[in-house]
Amino acid sequence: MGHLFLVLLFFCGLVPLALCVPPIETQPEQVHISYPGVKGSMVITWTTFDKTDSMVEYNLWGGKLFSQTAKGMSTLFVDGGSEKRKMYIHRVTLSDLSPGSAYVYHCGSEAGWSDIFFFTALNESTSFSPRFALFGDMGNENPQSLARLQKETQAGMYDVILHIGDFAYDMHEDNGRIGDEFMKQIESIAAYVPYMTCPGNHEWAYNFSHYRNRFSMPGQTESLWYSWNIGSAHIISFSTEVYFYLEYGLDLLFEQYKWLKSDLEEANKPENRAIRPWIITMAHRPMYCSDDDHDDCTKFESYVRLGRNDTKPPAPGLEDLFYQHGVDLELWAHEHTYERLWPVYNYKVYNGSTDEPYVNPKAPVHIITGSAGCREKHDGFIPKPRDWSAFRSTDYGYTRMHLINSTHIYLEQVSDDQISRSGAPKSKTVSSQPSTHNLEVMPKKIYTKTLCGNSRLVR
Repeated sequence: MGHLFLVLLFFCGLVPLALCVPPIETQPEQVHISYPGVKGSMVITWTTFDKTDSMVEYNLWGGKLFSQTAKGMSTLFVDGGSEKRKMYIHRVTLSDLSPGSAYVYHCGSEAGWSDIFFFTALNESTSFSPRFALFGDMGNENPQSLARLQKETQAGMYDVILHIGDFAYDMHEDNGRIGDEFMKQIESIAAYVPYMTCPGNHEWAYNFSHYRNRFSMPGQTESLWYSWNIGSAHIISFSTEVYFYLEYGLDLLFEQYKWLKSDLEEANKPENRAIRPWIITMAHRPMYCSDDDHDDCTKFESYVRLGRNDTKPPAPGLEDLFYQHGVDLELWAHEHTYERLWPVYNYKVYNGSTDEPYVNPKAPVHIITGSAGCREKHDGFIPKPRDWSAFRSTDYGYTRMHLINSTHIYLEQVSDDQISRSGAPKSKTVSSQPSTHNLEVMPKKIYTKTLCGNSRLVR
């Protein structure tokens, strides 16, 4: 017996200590926060692999540490893979937060606590000027934009992150372990600012169960579609995947359309549009794109844009609905590129004017930002852009959006290429831009000469 003990000690000395210590199943991980759409609130979500209590201890920045406690609940999630791995998803809602105030928190239970994180409660004023980072299609392999996003988020550059579908590549793989690793990877962003999401095609497995269980968005639709208000904007998130995965139920498509119509009608009531004139949508698969991959957005008969005639009854598309209800800005991903469109409806350009196309545009503006980095690398474009395509880039990157006020929105695209196509280090200085990364400016409401020197923003 003594010889066996010595052998075990010797063996453990040769391998990393983590392999000799059993995992602590009660330790919180994958911490992320989201805005539930209720004033003065924030939802904290995390995972354990054994059942524990769900508690958050928190305090105002500079106050007595962990002076307040909130309790929630956990739900058992069983992955659909062969191992049927079990995990517990914990959710705790913090209420009565002071708008615009910073808070310190950790989450867990007496069986284990997370690291200490901090966040700023959302400012509830319609004059609030929030800053966003937005992107889609980021995996835990080749996440080119992650490092910069981590640094900028923790430096306080953003109030909200919008992840426009496709996570991890893919969350269900290796019996859900890929999803676990990705959620741990984004904790350095998502534990500090609201991480707002919509589903993409890479979440398809087991009826989108990983997406529906891991995230905590507003409403009662398991995060598939919802809306919320921030500053002078009404933001609508929805699922384009209901047009493609009909095996999960055609009723979802019609239910979502009915909800979208009702939500847009409410947002367009004069008293609501007066205080929140911006209507912004976000969803994964775009209506338009000039990529060369034969995706839905490359086709005139796009399912998302025009609907489907091969269903009974025929499924309505979304372009007419959004145009008729005055949607200003439509955010998409899916294509592993960046593309900005001129104001467009039914394949026709409706610029505000020849000199100032984004001043008082007569149709929605589309932004496609799916190049944050994943194992599938880049997509390509057709050689000649369509008439409605204003700017295209195959660089890795993400988009910054600043909702300045009720008449100005500012967007810029950050090129974050870290290696060249050949694998060698690549300079981030692009064209005449004197910064270390390329900023592609998409002005949207009202002309101004003072914002960043050359931006034009429109209403």
